[in-house]
Amino acid sequence: MATPQASPVPAPALINWELAASTAARLTPAGPQLSAREMGDAVDSLRLMADRSVEYVHQITKLEAARDLRDSAVLVVDRATWAKANTQSFSVMLKPAIEKMLESRKGSVGPTAAAISGAVTGRQLGAILAFLSSKVLGQYDPFAALAENSHAPAAGRLLLVAPNIISVERQLNVNPEDFRLWVCLHEQTHRVQFAAAPWLRHHMLAEIDGLSGHLLGNVDSLMERATAAAKSLKDRTATGHTPDRGAILDLLQDPEEKAALSRLTAVMSLLEGHANVVMDAVDASIVPSVKTIRQRFNARGKDRGAIEKFLRNLLGLDAKMKQYSDGAKFVRGVVAVAGMEGFNLVWESAQNLPTEEEIHDSRLWLDRMGLR
Repeated sequence: MATPQASPVPAPALINWELAASTAARLTPAGPQLSAREMGDAVDSLRLMADRSVEYVHQITKLEAARDLRDSAVLVVDRATWAKANTQSFSVMLKPAIEKMLESRKGSVGPTAAAISGAVTGRQLGAILAFLSSKVLGQYDPFAALAENSHAPAAGRLLLVAPNIISVERQLNVNPEDFRLWVCLHEQTHRVQFAAAPWLRHHMLAEIDGLSGHLLGNVDSLMERATAAAKSLKDRTATGHTPDRGAILDLLQDPEEKAALSRLTAVMSLLEGHANVVMDAVDASIVPSVKTIRQRFNARGKDRGAIEKFLRNLLGLDAKMKQYSDGAKFVRGVVAVAGMEGFNLVWESAQNLPTEEEIHDSRLWLDRMGLR
């Protein structure tokens, strides 16, 4: 993506991405204690499980894209590397919106102010990534190849965060190889989704650009709304109420902003729900202890402390868990009527993606696609 020549300040100056990565690396909590040999064995095991899971994903999804995934890479990483990888992805996702904001505020943002702002936002982003770096088991990143000076494969990369996978399997006291295969089934499904729909990466970037462009277009109003939303979220948590999506919607006042968020929510629900359906389709013939893994994994959220629950609400992680269930319900509803082949129409074009309303009522999508 070319930087507009009229921009008075380079876009990265408003967010210091290198400082974000180094802050995350400094603040990231230590992972499980492992010897060099134990870590090496775990890395080899995760690579083997990642490779083995592809055939199962192909069998369940019936997507031909699962036959050959050489267009992207599988990387087993530590927490700091995961955080740095995400600064690269964020730089791609936010660059167009930041450039538009700079263009609209030409002359009002000087190099010194931009550098100070970049340091502050870089440290804040680093702190958030440090918290998240100990929670994420894996992630498919379709945007890395678009970052400046990126060495990622053209289609993206799948990141498996070894310390977190090991930590959770120990916490749950489950069979390590079974758990690693189970995790890889979910993450490889995301990799297959983008391989089956090569247009999806740029479609999502356009939607993210539209939403972030609206939000960053009026920074003063955004900061006022963000302060009010944060206070609302804090008050709801302090009084024992579970924050809902309304706290986030307080930031969005323009109908176009809300429509953009609705479209992104629908896409994310689809992707996460589809991956969960693939995981749930696995039986004991593939993952022998899958029943135990599911039971213990689903119960682990009950042990979170008050501070972690607040941060998860603030960062929208619990909303993400709701996306899993909403999206999975949609996928199951479609497959029950039209089979997996009918469901796979979603990967053919952006016009076939479900709306947020259709996510909550699969019959609407089935009718629109002429499958009922």
